[in-house]
Amino acid sequence: MSVYTELERLTLVFPPAVEGGLLEFLLGQEPSLPGFTVVAAEGHGADFATATLREQVRGRVARRMLLMVLPRERVEPLIAALRAALPHPHVTWWVEPVRDFGRLA
Repeated sequence: MSVYTELERLTLVFPPAVEGGLLEFLLGQEPSLPGFTVVAAEGHGADFATATLREQVRGRVARRMLLMVLPRERVEPLIAALRAALPHPHVTWWVEPVRDFGRLA
């Protein structure tokens, strides 16, 4: 079992065009945030109003997914700061409890 307690995973899903500003914002936070991972993803759904023609034909839109594990008390203030600094209708987020966290070595 790890030494970490009361951690949560924040997941953000967003269009690639938002990535630069979002990462700049996160990397500029004080105190510094823990590390995070960004992966390429594809979104599927019924709302393709803002999809490119290529995305409409393919039936999916390009997205990025950011995963970050951080102390529970930092999650809500971070979401509030993101909402104020980078309001965007196509940025989706959710929070999940982290049962355990650690490194293999």
